[in-house]
Amino acid sequence: MTDKLIAGHTAPSSAPPKARQTARALLLGERIDIAGLERSDVISRNPLAFRVGAEGFAVLFRYGVAVLVGLTPIEEDEMVRGLGGRIIGPFARIEDEAAVIEIAPDREEQIVPGGPITVHDLSPPRLLVIADALAKNVALARDEHEVNKVIEVAEPFAAKLARTGRSPTNRRQLLSTIGQALLVHHRMSGRVQVEEKPDILWDQPEFERLYARLEDEYELKERAAALTRKLGVIDETAHALTDILDTTRTVRLEVAVLALVVIEVTVTFYNLFIGGL
Repeated sequence: MTDKLIAGHTAPSSAPPKARQTARALLLGERIDIAGLERSDVISRNPLAFRVGAEGFAVLFRYGVAVLVGLTPIEEDEMVRGLGGRIIGPFARIEDEAAVIEIAPDREEQIVPGGPITVHDLSPPRLLVIADALAKNVALARDEHEVNKVIEVAEPFAAKLARTGRSPTNRRQLLSTIGQALLVHHRMSGRVQVEEKPDILWDQPEFERLYARLEDEYELKERAAALTRKLGVIDETAHALTDILDTTRTVRLEVAVLALVVIEVTVTFYNLFIGGL
């Protein structure tokens, strides 16, 4: 059901790990094309994870997120530039979410609200579990921003409709709002399924407790449910605006047909009157 960790690459680095590592999740674009990206230091293929430098890691998710752990700012910039040709639909503004991973073999694994993620070690399974939660967190942040932006644009139309009972007169802006609503709906339907657990848990369920703590810390399920409700509002708004446009167009066509009939009848009576004289 899932790609297992690559054999021969699960051993930790010979250098002693740092007590604290910075993990940074970057939403670079709509998708990352990882096809044909072959490396000798791969530790997982789904998602693609590999070592960077002496102690760093990179985890790439197909839905456009790169999670970089233990990299210096220069190494992060080099990694992002190296992925430039593989990013499909790059975003003008990169969403960035960071977390601190504290490695403490003698302490209980825990996540203090607003504090570091404490783990016994940064083994590949723990790395993939943490990266999965961080990637979903940054993807949700982007979706929340886009959904709220569409709701803010659509709200004046609804307010004017409720206040005056008339359809909006700015047809171009109305069509733009419908387009934004459809675009957000399309992005969300193709985005990562937040409710799904990372694939590594199918093979190593002992890390489900760590993932559950991360899921609670970042409120992944609650935010996904809120986004679903907002998408429902956007969907209803798009349908309502579309119905308004269809109704307005139908009324205009009926008025045009009626005007043509009146003109034709008038011309006919005029010709009959002139012919009678």
